[in-house]
Amino acid sequence: MLINFFYHLRSHKLPVSVQEYLTLLELLRSSATPINLDGFYHVARMTLVKDETLYDRYDKAFGAYYEQIEAALPSEKEIPMEWLIKEFQKKLSPEEKAALEKHGWEKLMELFKKRLEEQKGRHAGGNKWIGTGGSSPFGHGGYHPEGIRVGGPSAGNRTAVKVWDKREYRDYDDQQELGTRNFKMALRRLRRFAREGANLELDLDDTIRSTAQNAGYLDLKMVPERHNAVKVLMLLDVGGSMDDHIVRVEELFSAARSEFRNLEVYYFHNCPYEYLWRNNKRRYDESFDTWDIIRKYNDDWRLIIVGDATMSPYEILHIGGSVEHYNEETGAVWLKRLLDAWPNAVWLNPEPKAYWTYRQSIAIIQNIMEQRMFGITVSDMEQAMQLLSK
Repeated sequence: MLINFFYHLRSHKLPVSVQEYLTLLELLRSSATPINLDGFYHVARMTLVKDETLYDRYDKAFGAYYEQIEAALPSEKEIPMEWLIKEFQKKLSPEEKAALEKHGWEKLMELFKKRLEEQKGRHAGGNKWIGTGGSSPFGHGGYHPEGIRVGGPSAGNRTAVKVWDKREYRDYDDQQELGTRNFKMALRRLRRFAREGANLELDLDDTIRSTAQNAGYLDLKMVPERHNAVKVLMLLDVGGSMDDHIVRVEELFSAARSEFRNLEVYYFHNCPYEYLWRNNKRRYDESFDTWDIIRKYNDDWRLIIVGDATMSPYEILHIGGSVEHYNEETGAVWLKRLLDAWPNAVWLNPEPKAYWTYRQSIAIIQNIMEQRMFGITVSDMEQAMQLLSK
């Protein structure tokens, strides 16, 4: 078919060479080349047309060739799967959403296991089976107030209580400078200075006093440098609903890197559990046992948890409630262990305060944190830093 495409372009006065045609074939064999129509259009144009003034002629030739191919196809063409999925993503009214039943954790897990055993084929747009779109509690691309997302992207509702998929997150950028000044000023309230290390700093007052006592002969007096002595352990929520707050968190992270000489950072998703990680790209291969972290940093450290606390309540209160894995102990248990290890702890929440009352999970975590949850505003953060400095 592609040799016909080559001659078709030549018939439209496009100077396509055999070498360029062979290059196109080589590119099409590559796994990196898109396999859809738009991808083929751009790859073929990039390979075969070297003069931008010929783009318009190429477009006309490509359109004519596509019409020929389309006319030769059987009349009963297959409907694209992407179109089907979008069609099945129902636009439910608030009343219809409210009418959907929340099964509860135990029943939801039981129903999911039953569907896995019973289902034999693909489904789309329904309210029972594991599929795409629709209002079933299992699958992806649809809506259910309390479901399990399986094998595909979210439709944007963020109501899944479990995700059967390997998700990739990226680390926050700690080099973000724009907009960090106010965060630096707020974090500065926590800094405490102590003199330690080598004698590298001139003590001017003592030098003047000693020189005067020494009949005017210069007598330099040195003191250890003053270092920021505060130690901060920061746990950062990443992925999911936190994607909405990346810019604010990166500004906060950059400010913390600048202000705190002793800063250790770990990541978690939604709620801390039995392990944390430092690098999101290697989080499945390189994680750190939370118990080891608790033992490593003593109570001289100040704990700052950063997250929107927006999740299913099951993730905090239920064994196995984690959205990504089976946790043998609840998120609430791990949060309390963190607070026992570091009584000087606060939770910074980038979610606007106006939404807090509508998030059941935020209320639960506020209660566990004994109301030590603050927004990421200058005034809120100053209050948080004052609390931590006590």
